[in-house]
Amino acid sequence: MKAQGPIRQRLLEMGFIRGVRLRVEKLAPLGDPMELVIKGYHLSLRRDESSCILVHRVA
Repeated sequence: MKAQGPIRQRLLEMGFIRGVRLRVEKLAPLGDPMELVIKGYHLSLRRDESSCILVHRVA
């Protein structure tokens, strides 16, 4: 994760930790915000918040 400070802490508290799987459920027409499913719950993130998350696509 590239996030620093309060944003990093917030993302960690929401469950964004190394190795966790997530799914993009919905994407707003302009790409902001996006709805993600992580650990069985839905949450929305803005583009600036989600840009701090490093992901690897799983087939």
